Amino acid sequence: MTATLVKMPKFSNTQWVSFVGGEGIVRSYTPESGTWTYLIEMALGREPDFGRVGAETMILLTEADLRTTGF
Repeated sequence: MTATLVKMPKFSNTQWVSFVGGEGIVRSYTPESGTWTYLIEMALGREPDFGRVGAETMILLTEADLRTTGF
């Protein structure tokens, strides 16, 4: 049996982050393969004339893909 140590997550819940293609809010995170995987709720653009259909856009990204923002 071997122990795998994972460092503390760099980002926390409700923190604004940016990534290639957009920005959003961290909604949750889990350890995976020696790093952290984050569930990001992407920021919404202007509401279209016909309204919104369905849930907001969510994306899974690794810690290496994220950067802090000034929010």
